[in-house]
Amino acid sequence: MANTYRKVTEFPSLQAFAEYLRQEGIQIGLSEGHDALAKPAVVHGRTVGNRWAILPMEGWDCQDDGAPSEFTRRRWLRFATSGAKMIFGTEAAAVMHSGRSNPQQLLVAPHTAEALKKICAEMRAAHREKFGRDDDLQIGLQLTHSGRFSHPNKADRLESVTAYANPLLDAKFHNGPENVVKDEEIPNIVRQYVDAAIIARDAGFDFVDVKQAHGYLGYEFLTAIDRPGPYGGPFENRTRFFREIAEGIRKAVPELPIAARLSIFDIIPFVKGEDGVGHPMAWQGPYPYAFGGDGSGLQMDPELTEPVRFVKVMQEYGLELICATIGSPYYNVHMQRPAYYPVSDGYQMPEHPLYNVSRHLLAVKELRKRCPGIQVIGSGYTCLQEYLPAAAQYALEHDETDFVGIGRMVLSYPTICDDVLQGRPLNRCRICRTFGDCTSAPRAGIRSGCYPLDDFYKKLPDAFKHVGPR
Repeated sequence: MANTYRKVTEFPSLQAFAEYLRQEGIQIGLSEGHDALAKPAVVHGRTVGNRWAILPMEGWDCQDDGAPSEFTRRRWLRFATSGAKMIFGTEAAAVMHSGRSNPQQLLVAPHTAEALKKICAEMRAAHREKFGRDDDLQIGLQLTHSGRFSHPNKADRLESVTAYANPLLDAKFHNGPENVVKDEEIPNIVRQYVDAAIIARDAGFDFVDVKQAHGYLGYEFLTAIDRPGPYGGPFENRTRFFREIAEGIRKAVPELPIAARLSIFDIIPFVKGEDGVGHPMAWQGPYPYAFGGDGSGLQMDPELTEPVRFVKVMQEYGLELICATIGSPYYNVHMQRPAYYPVSDGYQMPEHPLYNVSRHLLAVKELRKRCPGIQVIGSGYTCLQEYLPAAAQYALEHDETDFVGIGRMVLSYPTICDDVLQGRPLNRCRICRTFGDCTSAPRAGIRSGCYPLDDFYKKLPDAFKHVGPR
């Protein structure tokens, strides 16, 4: 039977919630106020007006050819008018058709370039109209290849491109040696990243985010310890894929800053047990495939040895900004996206979701401490719901993060950043309760969106019907 945890809505005050966290031994600091969130920062040589950041999410609502649709435009304009001054990555955008995570994912290609340019300009105009200026706004575009999780042609047909043969992930997702990308195919993928960066520059984006997270291709190379040849084995080889992309972008568009979404650490894949709860897959001995892990398969390396080493490599290519995450939404979603309710193809929480919020916060704190000069956007905050702003304020006050990133929350509550900065009471009817329907809908082949709380999606003819707790 699934564990039950007290919901955030049960606590009538910040003090009551803080006491509960203390009793549970969950290390999440809380502070009143919003002054730390309102402070500007300097990134890429320019002022960013506050410390809110919108995290890049994976849309299932672009056109068949990968061009942004009206649904995409609506989401992006809501990001632009949220009050956040850092739009990190905007969206997970595939650099080539075969690397799309779903048939409706955004694609960065010559035929989508003009649409991207138009929508980027509209975002700036909408932000300027609402807030009076946009010179302190930065908008990035996330470049990615979904690798093992590619579904470019049909939502129910996996067409994996893997970095190496991982025994557990191969078993879980039915991959084999035929899915491992060949050395001679990699230069073409690198070239696609570089070409996409050129398009992003011409479209008016301030920077590109080269995704190194969530088990996608870029991240998977970081754990390719068993791969022979120049892209596997020693650390220098496992970081070669990123280094070649960064070097190519730096040569082609030297004026375009590079940032990265990075999974600071990973754990062993989880599966649903007979009790409906998530359990780690069976493995004997140390687990070597979790980047940033301590070898147990379940915890972060307290020294963050390889992540710190990798960040320092990225800094050599001029990276100033990391957008932090942990784990993967495909095989340990309870940690990567803390929630009280499972997604449709997921499992009940094996541990307190707020404990996994604390893991996000701790990972960011440790990475910043060990990597002087890097600025970090934290994530994992949405599960805190009403008390998200208090945790954000605390983390910034105590120099534990540089920016506070939100993803799911901005889908349900698109003005939360501005409301907090203006000292308005939160609109409780808009707060994300982590029902997971923004993920469950795409799992069912329906466009992504907040079906429980956004009337726009509720009224669509193909609206996702199974909203809320199941």
